Amino acid sequence: MPENDPRVFFAAERTLLAWIRTGLGLVGMGFVVAKFGLFFRVVHPNAPHTDQSWAGPIGIALALLGALASASATWQHHRFCRTLSANDFPRAYFLVPGLLLGFGVAVAGLVLAMVLLV
Repeated sequence: MPENDPRVFFAAERTLLAWIRTGLGLVGMGFVVAKFGLFFRVVHPNAPHTDQSWAGPIGIALALLGALASASATWQHHRFCRTLSANDFPRAYFLVPGLLLGFGVAVAGLVLAMVLLV
């Protein structure tokens, strides 16, 4: 392979986006699980109250796991891109949007976890 093979960078970019997608899915699933008890009470208002105290902590844990996955993948991608030379990047390519997206999903997961905690 030539020294400035763009496939290396694009593979790293695809990996980052896959991890961001995974983190976003975990954050979303955390919200769904945390609010499952409320949903169950709305759908079955006359049902005997069942204990769903497990839903909140598991939902918060999933949201935090999604935030951690997104943040760590973004940090790892940033570290990898620092090892590449200028020739390895496509012309006029900006790294910042991908990094902002990754860290934005991480911050959103942390904020959601704090909201669910209250």
